[in-house]
Amino acid sequence: MSKRIVIFGAGPGGYVAAIRAAQLGAEVSVVEEDNVGGTCLNWGCIPSKIMITTAEMIERYRRAREFGLKIEGNIRPDMQQLMARKVRIIQDQTKGILDLFAHNKIHYLRGKGRIVGPGMAAVQSADGADGGILEVPWNKLILAPGTRPSDFPPFLFDGERILSSNHALSLLEVPESILILGGGVIGCEFAFLLSSLGSRVTVVEAMDRLLPLPSVDEDCSKILQREMKKRKIKFVLKRTAQALERSSTKLRVTLGFPPFMTELAGKEREPQIEEVDKILVCIGRKPNTAHLGLDKLGIQVDAQGWIVADDRMRTNVPDVFAIGDVLGPSKIMLAHVASAEGQIAAENAVGGDLKMAYDVVPGAIFTLPEVANVGLSESQARQQGFSVRAESVLFRSLGKAHVIGEIAGEAKIVSDAETGRVLGVHIVGPHATELIAEGALALRMGATVADLAGTIHAHPTLGEVMLEASLKSLGRSLHGKIIDS
Repeated sequence: MSKRIVIFGAGPGGYVAAIRAAQLGAEVSVVEEDNVGGTCLNWGCIPSKIMITTAEMIERYRRAREFGLKIEGNIRPDMQQLMARKVRIIQDQTKGILDLFAHNKIHYLRGKGRIVGPGMAAVQSADGADGGILEVPWNKLILAPGTRPSDFPPFLFDGERILSSNHALSLLEVPESILILGGGVIGCEFAFLLSSLGSRVTVVEAMDRLLPLPSVDEDCSKILQREMKKRKIKFVLKRTAQALERSSTKLRVTLGFPPFMTELAGKEREPQIEEVDKILVCIGRKPNTAHLGLDKLGIQVDAQGWIVADDRMRTNVPDVFAIGDVLGPSKIMLAHVASAEGQIAAENAVGGDLKMAYDVVPGAIFTLPEVANVGLSESQARQQGFSVRAESVLFRSLGKAHVIGEIAGEAKIVSDAETGRVLGVHIVGPHATELIAEGALALRMGATVADLAGTIHAHPTLGEVMLEASLKSLGRSLHGKIIDS
């Protein structure tokens, strides 16, 4: 008799878990109250990259003369057409997921799901006129409900002047000026995107650098901040938004110092005023768990409400698994992580014993230039007691980077000086999010810098930056000694 697996959520974690479980012979039902694809497809990865692609095209247009092109007239975004393109792409991807469900004989239930007791879920239909409730039995339950943007008083979302990332992905007009609260991944991506579309952008970050994530190497943050300055994107570090005044046309924000920055003195402690048309709040996300009925089974959550699961995706309740962003920042909140977790949860739900490898997860940040990382940063490696060798090569040392006119950035390989084993790879530059795959494979396979250096890389390509960085790590640099001015 096949296992009955019910999955709450059809995002990149839930729908992948469903497909894998069905492949393994389970009878699978997926419950989703919104559209399939989750945040990633509808409000995150895909729509933001659609808009970023347009922003990149605008930047290329503005530099057309460098590439021997004469273009008459000005360029400006057509937001109506851009949003229409976004809708078309999302609809195509949505249809693809639903087709996969049909092909794998997965039951798709549109509605709100909740736990009613051991082995039983209830779904309040979103399609039925009477709002009927369907009971769905399960042997195994996989929770993948996702998250939503966080706000805070007085910066509460209204969709007009105080925006979430969801709202920003549906803009029909480009704001003349915008203040972005939060200099993490989402905030930085929107900073470059909105600046390219024509906004005057200011980013506020409480920490002492942009992208203040342990996994992001400090040198990547420095280069990104330099590129922001070149594009006249203003950023304010070691500040938080503390007060808001509204007029009929403007928002006046008072920026103060964070309470944990006790070493600030003098002018650093003076409040700063920013006046803008709109505010985009990018301070994090919160879990969609309030109505799941977790208490019916005593499923453990932490103090912030994130579901607690181990590296095999098991919760504290037998036969209940949890995956994706709902696990919170104690894991890694990325779409491709959710998909990997989904496959592991599906395997383990039918009797497997797989474990998630969080130490080899690549990160991808779609700023201009892009930032990508995998493994340990240089500072993390030193903190863990490794004898560290960290070597960087600038993209300007590559012929291909000059050909495409994208010479900003570098690639850094962090390695064990004693064994040569690759500990981390950090790239900021053109197509960094594509190039990081080689670094991820190197960590997965336990490769050394000699393994990378002995791998012939095609020329002329951006991938040669990994060859040059590995050669430099061996003291055999060919082209990687150019010093960035």
